[in-house]
Amino acid sequence: MKLKPTGKILGARVEDLDISVPLSEQDRSEVMSALGHYGVLEFPEQTLSPQALRDFSAQFGELFISPGGRAQEPGFPEIMNLSNIVRDGQPLGLSDAGQSWHTDMSYMPMIAFSNVLYALTIPFRDGRPLGATQFRNMHAVCEALPPEIKARLNGRRGIHDFEKFWDMMRREKGSSRPALSEAERRARPPVSQPLIFPHPITGREVLYANPGYLTGIEGLPQKEAEELMDWLFEFQERDEFLFEFHWSPRSVLMWDNIGTTHNAVADYGLQEPRHIKRCQVMATEFYSSAGTGIPVQALT
Repeated sequence: MKLKPTGKILGARVEDLDISVPLSEQDRSEVMSALGHYGVLEFPEQTLSPQALRDFSAQFGELFISPGGRAQEPGFPEIMNLSNIVRDGQPLGLSDAGQSWHTDMSYMPMIAFSNVLYALTIPFRDGRPLGATQFRNMHAVCEALPPEIKARLNGRRGIHDFEKFWDMMRREKGSSRPALSEAERRARPPVSQPLIFPHPITGREVLYANPGYLTGIEGLPQKEAEELMDWLFEFQERDEFLFEFHWSPRSVLMWDNIGTTHNAVADYGLQEPRHIKRCQVMATEFYSSAGTGIPVQALT
């Protein structure tokens, strides 16, 4: 296993590691540490069956199964298909084109630790890969906050709502996402999470406030909360926090949902096929289960 950092604000490439077989405990530990410190890891030139993708992901925590069941891999409900491909009149998966900045699963009582994505088909135009995934380093964002803003955030909790992001995605051109069912709404009620807390691997504070799901701040009038959230979202847009990953077929991308936000770049069309398989790893490796919000007691 060789680790090659990008030298940028985020990212490292993991070479000479076959993730289609179970990792040794040493390799698993090194991947976990690297993920916390570099935020985004690429494992190039992998060949994974659905079972191998699921089993690799499950070595890092409990896997989430969507209650909607849309676009699940047959026989593997832990795997979601992300694709703009239509076969026999049916979408192969959920389209992730046109997303905006967010942190997956911030709306859940047990938050997500990591995403694991396996690229099968990547669109190219003029020899250049399309559909990049962008990231922002929320360790760096938190450290750069003005003291007066950080003082306003410390000890407060943000309100995260799944429906905000889903409805925004439905408004995107070409979206195949239907409205949420009542059962899906009940399965994902709004939750509150600390706005600032220590990362379970690095120990450094992160800002846990993303534009996709954050809808309010407990203890603040909505107008004041919206003004503060708008300021935070604009502050995160600074180029110094940005890292952009360009996909290759057979690459596996693993990123830390606690220390980053991400965005899918929609620069490809419906006739430029894209297909990626995804597993969502929850933060059960680090936290015990609690009512709502990030559990306060780490397990490691």
